[in-house]
Amino acid sequence: MIKIYHNPRCRKSREGLEILENSGKKFEVIRYLDDVPTKKELKQVISCLDIKPINLVRKSESIWKEKFKNRPLSDEEIIDAMISYPKLIERPIVIKNNSAVIGRPPENISNLINGEV
Repeated sequence: MIKIYHNPRCRKSREGLEILENSGKKFEVIRYLDDVPTKKELKQVISCLDIKPINLVRKSESIWKEKFKNRPLSDEEIIDAMISYPKLIERPIVIKNNSAVIGRPPENISNLINGEV
């Protein structure tokens, strides 16, 4: 099953959703601002992406700049920050089986669903 962590207010996220809709494949939409992932779920997403938690953070968000920037944070603290403030989670994220991509650029999503990742 394919999943997309989606924010409908984000242009890139809408583009990613459109790619999935046009693919003809079944997928699940997770509106992560409304249905915030648990710590376990977020760790699984990070594992599928094969990145460090800091690489999933939207560092341009004002919440990050005001509360977290220039603070020495552990991976656990970064994950906790994303759970407390889900706007900090980069988007869109698409997961297929145990692989995942951040849909920036959106072509990453096409590569994943076509088995090129």
